[in-house]
Amino acid sequence: MNDFDFESFLKQLTTRPGVYQMYDAEGTLLYVGKARNLRVRVSSYFRASGLTTKTMALVARIADIQVTVTSTEVDALLLEHNLIKSHRPPYNILLRDDKSFPYIFLSTEDEFPRLSLHRGTKRRKGTYFGPYPSASAVRESLHFLQKVFRVRQCEDSFFRNRSRPCLQHQIDRCTGPCVGLVSAEEYAEQVQHTALFLGGKSQELMVRLADDMEQAAASLEFERAAVYRDQLSQLQHVQASQGIEGTSGELDILAATVEGGRACVQVLFVRNAQVLGSKTYYPPLKLDESSAEVLAAFLPQFYLAALRPIPGEIIVNELPEGSDSLAQALTAQAGRKVAIRARVRDARARWLQLAQQTAETNLRSHLAGRQSTLERLQALQAVLGLPQLPERMECFDISHSSGEATVASCVVFDQNGPRKSDYRRFNIEGVTAGDDYAAMQQALERRYKRLQAGEGSLPDILFIDGGKGQVAQAMGVLAELQLPAIEVVGVAKGVTRKAGFETLVRGDSGVEQRLRGDNPALHLIQAIRDEAHRFAITGHRARRDKARTQSSLEGIPGVGAKRRRELLRHFGSAAGVSNANVAELKKISGISATLAQQIYDHLHGSGPLEE
Repeated sequence: MNDFDFESFLKQLTTRPGVYQMYDAEGTLLYVGKARNLRVRVSSYFRASGLTTKTMALVARIADIQVTVTSTEVDALLLEHNLIKSHRPPYNILLRDDKSFPYIFLSTEDEFPRLSLHRGTKRRKGTYFGPYPSASAVRESLHFLQKVFRVRQCEDSFFRNRSRPCLQHQIDRCTGPCVGLVSAEEYAEQVQHTALFLGGKSQELMVRLADDMEQAAASLEFERAAVYRDQLSQLQHVQASQGIEGTSGELDILAATVEGGRACVQVLFVRNAQVLGSKTYYPPLKLDESSAEVLAAFLPQFYLAALRPIPGEIIVNELPEGSDSLAQALTAQAGRKVAIRARVRDARARWLQLAQQTAETNLRSHLAGRQSTLERLQALQAVLGLPQLPERMECFDISHSSGEATVASCVVFDQNGPRKSDYRRFNIEGVTAGDDYAAMQQALERRYKRLQAGEGSLPDILFIDGGKGQVAQAMGVLAELQLPAIEVVGVAKGVTRKAGFETLVRGDSGVEQRLRGDNPALHLIQAIRDEAHRFAITGHRARRDKARTQSSLEGIPGVGAKRRRELLRHFGSAAGVSNANVAELKKISGISATLAQQIYDHLHGSGPLEE
């Protein structure tokens, strides 16, 4: 350790707010931090116990500490941000992506306005919609708008010099205003519809389109009515994945998670009651930070840059220390009140949960991507005590809706990953509804009788999605068929049913085993188990939908002719109603929350999917 006399330094250190900078013996800046009370905060680095390994490594390099006293904690926050941005110390969490966000720009000075992607300062006259998380998100939105409303997106120089329609008009992606194929009034109507959609007024737009469709049909203008119908259908489809019921204004939702020495921050961008997209960040960790500490470092760097748009509300999964000071700093920069919240309800709570789940999933995938298949197979070999690397692994899962249309899946992995040509599904018949043990037994018997007859290769490891009961069924089937020894492993979910808390049940001994969440072997097992679950649910849904040949709206209790008409008018077809969720159904006039749930249950079965 460097000969830094921290005891003398701490005795004379002020208790006022400020910023501290830690240097090594060569004068290199190692770390920058802020504090409400400098003495208390800096003292925490020199405790006799309780420090993490990474913090101890930082302290061992400290040769000097310099402090800057500030008037308030807000001033300390701003100074810390500027120092981190200027010097990029190695032990600070650094945000590497500092580009400005893109917008969709709708010009207003032209007789025939244009839609385009915009990034940078907003100098041109027009309307800016966004910000969007990435340029690709803008391009996807522009592509959708081009198909639906056919507003031009060509450069002005290209538009002014056309003498005949371009390819975009020929493929029905533009109305051809450059050569007078559409009147200014008709074009303005499509521009207005575009602005309503981008402005988050989808409900108002859909009502207007429905009215226009009925008027056109009543006037026997069926081609025009078909155009409105198609627009309505496409808007309904995109709204199903974007709308947030009960949300207004601008807000960002951020969820941070830490696992395996890595961090992930998922950001959802919500503008005008629409999710414009999301973006994932993986800030490198030099110390053992928690999720709250990651957000405390991430938020100032993310929003205090000059080109970052600051929403009126920022929702986080964990409230970081100093959030009040950060909110004051952001309020001052934005010129309007900015709130940072962690406790939310209704739609905000659902989307915060989504951001949290997305962050966890992305981080696990990120960690898995950093580990080779060979490393994960070697870890699995060590965990199970196998004499050699497994070459073939199979996993079974059962899916049904309250016992209806039970389907078993079998997925196969080898040393190159999924071997989809060997996947199999089994429609389970002749067992008691909901009896997962009997369903598993039937699937295993059908599978391994065929393998016994030489129709395929036996696996080295057989994974069963389930606990001791399912494992016992597998062991019984293998014993009855007198198959060579196969390593059987049950993958039982924990009480929380969250990834990382699984219990492995060994078939030969019944011994239960828990692996750490960052174990490469567990990551491989989770990937195989999740693929079996996906494959089972896909087969179950297909079988269930095929069995329900009569799914008309007439059979729904409480839905008469008037309500059926409103449903069809809003969603465009019976299939559109079937694809709607409860929140979307409640938006229809005359349909209460209870009735919306009844409609949804009738169209989707009486119970949730079971694993």
